[in-house]
Amino acid sequence: MEEAQVGKSSRFKRVCVFCGSSTGKRNCYQDAAVELGKELVARKVDLVYGGGSIGLMGLVSEAVHSGGGHVIGIIPRTLMGKEVGLLNVDGYYNSLLAFIDKAVDDGFIKPFQRHIIVSSPNAKDLVQKLEEYVPVQDAVVATLRWEKEQAGYNFCLQADISR
Repeated sequence: MEEAQVGKSSRFKRVCVFCGSSTGKRNCYQDAAVELGKELVARKVDLVYGGGSIGLMGLVSEAVHSGGGHVIGIIPRTLMGKEVGLLNVDGYYNSLLAFIDKAVDDGFIKPFQRHIIVSSPNAKDLVQKLEEYVPVQDAVVATLRWEKEQAGYNFCLQADISR
C-alpha cells in the first residue's frame, strides 16, 4: 500500500474515534493513538471524539491538534448506519471480533451488519479501509427503505391532492 502523502485529501471530512480514557499497560497502544492522530492530520481529516483529554483519547486529540488538525469533542448518542473502525493493535479486539462473528453464526446479528466493522492493526491501513468502505445492504432492508420512501412520497401526494 502506498504511504499517505502530506496534504492527501480524504473522502471523509471528519471521523469519530472511540478509545480509552486510560493509556493502557503497553506502549504500543499509546504509539498507535499518536500514529492515528498523525494519519488523520496527514489526510486533513477532522477528529470527532468523546472529549476526554486523558488516556488514549487525549493522545489522539493532542496529536491532531498539535499537527494543525481540527478537534471536536462531543458526547456521542448513536453509531447506527455508520461504519466502525477498530484499530486492532496487537490483536486487542480479536476477542470482540470473534464474539461478533459467533453472534452472526448463531443468528443474533445479520451478516450484512457485521460488515460495518472494519479493523486493522495499524492506522494507515485502517483509514485506507474506511476510505474504501462500501456499505453492504440486506435485500430486506433495501426493500423496507424503498417502501418507506414510497409511503412518504404517497403521503406527500395525498396531502397535495387534499389541498
